[in-house]
Amino acid sequence: MTGKTKVLITGITGYIGGSVFCRLMQRPDFSSFDFRAIVRSTEKAEKLKTFGVTPIVGSHSDIELMSKAASEVDMVIATADSDDLQAVEGTLLGLKGRFEETGEKPIFINTSGTGLLVDNAAGMYPGQVIYDDADPDQIETLPASQPHRSVDLKIVAGDKDGYVSTYIVLPPTIWNIATGPLFEAGIANPRSIQIPSLVRASLDRGRGGMVGKGANIWHNVDVHELADLYNLLLDAVLSPTASTNLGHGREGFYFGANEEHKLYDVAKAIAENLVAEGKAKESDPTTFTKEEIVKYFPQSDNSEHNSRCRSTRARALGWLPKRTTQDMLASIKAEVEVEIKNGRNPASKRL
Repeated sequence: MTGKTKVLITGITGYIGGSVFCRLMQRPDFSSFDFRAIVRSTEKAEKLKTFGVTPIVGSHSDIELMSKAASEVDMVIATADSDDLQAVEGTLLGLKGRFEETGEKPIFINTSGTGLLVDNAAGMYPGQVIYDDADPDQIETLPASQPHRSVDLKIVAGDKDGYVSTYIVLPPTIWNIATGPLFEAGIANPRSIQIPSLVRASLDRGRGGMVGKGANIWHNVDVHELADLYNLLLDAVLSPTASTNLGHGREGFYFGANEEHKLYDVAKAIAENLVAEGKAKESDPTTFTKEEIVKYFPQSDNSEHNSRCRSTRARALGWLPKRTTQDMLASIKAEVEVEIKNGRNPASKRL
């Protein structure tokens, strides 16, 4: 690549995308990149200009818009909806055109999730299967019906066709309230989904809650340490030896996971904090009823499954996350405080 490296970011106003861009802003070579971002809000588009980003107002699901935007860059970093097949189709179409025009393979870093690995535990037992991102044969045993899988397969197929190098980052439960310039400016969303949704449900029912026994297990990661992984992956893909030394395509899955937790422990921490805030009387969580699951989690509830993995390939990049499960459980206090302050009705929100 010559001149500035042109990078299109999707989801920059979101929790992951905002955190990733804030991390990239710390790079000593930040000025060597030409960042563009697709956003829906004209107000946020104007604010992004002050951070050196060229905004493109529109929707990620607009195939024509995505195709044009992707055809004009050397790299796409996608952090928006991991199940938006139209966004991926538009991106791949544009990157294919870029390759045909320049003869150089563009780079596609996509965000999926370890929801890809879920089972049917219903909170009743810890899963025994642990997926390793350095084992593509194991990952390929996952059926196309798994969450995010159809999108991931489309991306891997693009790499196999030879016109793009693809890398897929798969975060597990992401925690912590994000900080950084985009969040301070009110551009990006500082909150995660999984733990706050459990907090809202528990506040509404007046007691900490869980699916089944809460015996199921997930991995977790601090949002700022997850952003570090994207930064390291960016370094790796820009390396002159990336084409031969860095896993891509079917070998390009990177689990952004650190330690594990049982969902019971999350529910217990929520319950204890509700008691401390005077919002509940019992510090032990109870099982959500079927009616509560329908009320609070009308779309899906990842808190009922197991999702276990090893980030072997991610750590080979030099990624060394340090924040622990105990740190995650301690962070729930702040999540409870925010929800109480907001006073939102969880039944009216998409959880």
